[in-house]
Amino acid sequence: MSISLFDLKGKVALVTGSTHGLGMAMAKGLGNAGATLIVNGNSSQEKIDEALKVYEKEGITAHGYKFDVTNEQAVIEAIQKIQKEVGEIDILVNNAGIIKRTPLEDMEVSDFKQVIDVDLVSPFIVSKHVVKSMIARKEGKIINICSMMSELGRNTVGAYAAAKGGLKMLTQNMATEWAKHNIQVNGIGPGYFATSQTEPIRVDGHPFNEFIINRTPSAKWGDPNELQGAAIFLSSEASNFVNGHILYVDGGILATIGKPSNEK
Repeated sequence: MSISLFDLKGKVALVTGSTHGLGMAMAKGLGNAGATLIVNGNSSQEKIDEALKVYEKEGITAHGYKFDVTNEQAVIEAIQKIQKEVGEIDILVNNAGIIKRTPLEDMEVSDFKQVIDVDLVSPFIVSKHVVKSMIARKEGKIINICSMMSELGRNTVGAYAAAKGGLKMLTQNMATEWAKHNIQVNGIGPGYFATSQTEPIRVDGHPFNEFIINRTPSAKWGDPNELQGAAIFLSSEASNFVNGHILYVDGGILATIGKPSNEK
């Protein structure tokens, strides 16, 4: 297998929620593999501009577009603008997501619906309007960022698990419908990663830190950069016959039931 199969030069990649965190890590991977990035966020233009500076420092060509992925009209207008100003979108990574940690019996219906809208409905909206051009060109890559909660439940994340479980099945159905157009639709399921959001709990003695170290066969938190290989693979020609698959990058968590705390 030639390394050129992983080359993304000449490709345009839209990564939603790519101003920080795991979205930025995956976007950097695609950019360093040669793709022109479309950076998306919705919190502020300033945050997008700051992210663009980060990409520029790494020599990555990137363009920023602020739009709400849950607003269909905003998505339509943004995609039209991207197509006019940058080019057709070859790779779509539906990464934007939120989580609200609340026991289901205490959760407001409005909060539950918001999580579903961002984590499940928005990948449908963005994919629906990006895929039309892919169908016309008979090629394209769509990656939905799923979760270990696509397979497992956990206390206080019922809305998130419902959304990510649904996203797994949406991914498979997208693959079922669009594979005939030479479009590959797959998912990535990240495990627990060392990000700025998890930094406060990644300390010795913290119960959740001990839980992750003990629960993960690799016995560590993941480095966000360790998601890049999966993103590049599923965006490149190397995955041309991979469709409807969820690639879990979790250090082996889903492969085991764990071990007792006193087991070495």
